[in-house]
Amino acid sequence: MIAPIKTVILHLVVLCVLPALLPGCHKYTQREPSIIRIKGSDTVLILAQSLAEHYMIGHAGISIHVEGGGTATGARELVNGNIDICTASRPLQPEEIQGLARNFGRIGVAHAVAKDALSIYLNQQNPVDNLTMNQLKQIYTRRITNWRQVGGDDASIILLNRTPNSGTYLYFQEHVLEGEDYSDSTLPLPTTALIVKNVATNRYAIGFGGIAYAANVKHCRVNGIEPTQENVMRDLYPITRYLFLYTIDRPQGIVKDFITWVISPEGQEVVRKVGYFPIWEAQ
Repeated sequence: MIAPIKTVILHLVVLCVLPALLPGCHKYTQREPSIIRIKGSDTVLILAQSLAEHYMIGHAGISIHVEGGGTATGARELVNGNIDICTASRPLQPEEIQGLARNFGRIGVAHAVAKDALSIYLNQQNPVDNLTMNQLKQIYTRRITNWRQVGGDDASIILLNRTPNSGTYLYFQEHVLEGEDYSDSTLPLPTTALIVKNVATNRYAIGFGGIAYAANVKHCRVNGIEPTQENVMRDLYPITRYLFLYTIDRPQGIVKDFITWVISPEGQEVVRKVGYFPIWEAQ
């Protein structure tokens, strides 16, 4: 059983301060000094790949290996010490933090590297172009089942979703469904790209995911607000979130250099080109 959050946080602070007293705790050491291993969020995958490619062009001798699989998968690999960076589309969960504390005497360090409008994907032929947060909750809990109920055609709503290992799956459940379960009639798909592909070819499907993936679909307004850069940067769009890189401890060596570059103007320009939004406004 997981302890209450306040208890967990207090316990983890003690673990962080006194790692030497914990049996089984060991210091994380990068396996190979010229290789950075990154794994995690499918949402962040295309961004991490692009960042790695641009970084390696200007840093000869450095190799960066990037994999997806979902935030939960990346967090598990970070807890086991198999990677240097976990990409995440949500904060780490208490049990993931407990794993880091148990294995390394650390609670992890979050590095916000981009902002994302969690986009609601609709088919371009669907006449619906705006949904409220409450309507989205009712759609994905199957209280609303027909597009006619939200101003569209008389047709059943086809629900597309990510699998539970996805950070986006959990983020949507927490922030849109307010902790309720998804309807059993949702169709889980392993990647955001597959959700976009299915929405693009099915007039009555609905899906959600990172804004950078939306090709040949339209972004639905949420509460009447479009997921534009201005609305995201000002936190006006209702489902605005940060995208993270997580490390076990404060990064050192080439991992530190890479993360520092990611949040520099050069790295943030890559964020923009991929289709996400920088974490700061250009002056």
